[in-house]
Amino acid sequence: MKYSRGFIPTLKEDPREAEIASHSLTLRAGLLRKIASGIYAFLPAGTRVLRKIEQIIREEMDRAGAVEIFMPVMQPSDLWKKSGRWDEYGPELFRLKDRNERDFCLGPTHEELITNLAYHDIRSYKDLPLNLYQIQVKFRDEIRPRYGLLRAREFIMKDAYSFCEDEKGLDEIYKKMHIAYSRIVERMDLKFRAVDADTGLIGGKSSHEFLVIASEGEETLVYCPDCDYAANIEMAGFKMAEEPVDAPYNNSGIEEISTPGTADIESLAEFLNISRKKIIKTVLLSDDENNAYSFLIRADRQLNLSKAEKFVGKKLEFFKSSDDDARFTMGYVGPVGLSGVSGIYGDNSIKHMKDFVTGANKIDTHLKNVNMDRDFKVDDFGDFSYPLETDGCIKCGGKLQIEKGIEIGHIFKLGKKYSEKMNAMFLDRDGKQKPFVMGCYGIGVTRIMSAVIEQLHDEKGIIWPPSIAPYLVNLIVTTSKDSFMKDSADKLYDELNEAEIEVLYDDRNISAGIKFKDSDLLGIPLRLVIGKKYLDTNMIEVQFRKGSKKIEMAPEDIVSFIEDFKTKNIKK
Repeated sequence: MKYSRGFIPTLKEDPREAEIASHSLTLRAGLLRKIASGIYAFLPAGTRVLRKIEQIIREEMDRAGAVEIFMPVMQPSDLWKKSGRWDEYGPELFRLKDRNERDFCLGPTHEELITNLAYHDIRSYKDLPLNLYQIQVKFRDEIRPRYGLLRAREFIMKDAYSFCEDEKGLDEIYKKMHIAYSRIVERMDLKFRAVDADTGLIGGKSSHEFLVIASEGEETLVYCPDCDYAANIEMAGFKMAEEPVDAPYNNSGIEEISTPGTADIESLAEFLNISRKKIIKTVLLSDDENNAYSFLIRADRQLNLSKAEKFVGKKLEFFKSSDDDARFTMGYVGPVGLSGVSGIYGDNSIKHMKDFVTGANKIDTHLKNVNMDRDFKVDDFGDFSYPLETDGCIKCGGKLQIEKGIEIGHIFKLGKKYSEKMNAMFLDRDGKQKPFVMGCYGIGVTRIMSAVIEQLHDEKGIIWPPSIAPYLVNLIVTTSKDSFMKDSADKLYDELNEAEIEVLYDDRNISAGIKFKDSDLLGIPLRLVIGKKYLDTNMIEVQFRKGSKKIEMAPEDIVSFIEDFKTKNIKK
């Protein structure tokens, strides 16, 4: 492709709306353009990247034994009502009516529709196991679209759905899909982790997220470098770092102290000149019926709402004070004399604490020299907190590490959640009707594009891995005014095309500096430069985008060099 015909409108400055590097670079490099909030058009270079990502996904799905289909975006409400998710999914579900006032939605996912297909067309165990996938546009009415493609309202996703006779069959396909997803990410040269994760609105008994390591990622992952343990921080277990247990330093009992303006832990620790490890904070949660629950946690740690919900067995949220409900002195709540709660639960971090500070349930007041059992009772203890990097791995005891990541894929063991609700049955080996045992496997095509850029970029622009770069080679002639240089570049361009090497030939009549800046911005792996040095040496300068290494090469060696580069750098 000649640059002059390529429609690659690059931008010099960071767009005002861009919050992270990948959002800025997709716009600046001319990969896409914003149409509305959370809605983007893909330009030629972006479309080429997109198609390459899709091709890698297709190859790995086919390798895993999945079969491609294509389902409609519009889905009738009846299917979603049957599964119970029409109301459960909430305002993120795009809803619309046809001219006959029938309700439809624009699919954010396709569990209901695929289960309905299975209900009609899969009859017997002889048809199983079956794994069907599609690459399709999805829609979610995000409350706050942001980060470009990472939180868009319209996006492209590969979703697959497996149907099996039993849990053993599901386990086998799940393992194959885990391997396939790992291969997909590895073929793009990305650092990633597959972690234990919450099943969320999709449901099922277990799941794994595939997280690309990125400093601006929305997810937090916990892993052990000494073994294979890894989990989303919401699900992470850990061995709490042991703290020295001191004998009580004061036997005179509780002391009430004035602590004006210390409604948060940071200001309280500073006011008293003590470590946060000597403070127990009382976190209040409430359920749908406005029942309150008290969770006690050492003040250097944070309460994990998901763990608290699983312990109580209810959907909870952080308690919000109002004029109509003045049960608690917010900012100064403590367990001593606390009333109006359905339970007082202690995180394992407080088990061995002595002579600590808590709120006094009184404005601008705290208590010190507080001790459990003597001064208040804990109904039960448990793991209600997030891990810290000082904590140990639950598998091997090694020191945990915590990093940010971007979720690009999620696989689920759905079990019978949808098949039972939607009466999707098959005839088993004993001639009995049984519900399918299902799995669900999603990977974000457009999210991958942003995740790659977020991990692989520098101050100059994108650094595409060769497997998904819009072009493998950027051919630059520094000036088109010199006929010999231009003719040499034209000849090399023809040779590269004949060898079926993807090349972007910058034939524009602009300065070499702008060509180089656009080349860095666009992130093409190899740059071939025909400049003034070529006139003296007849050697072409080869520049690597990753690492910025430069070498010189005779024109007749270029094609074989690039073919060797492809063999070594593009995994199949």
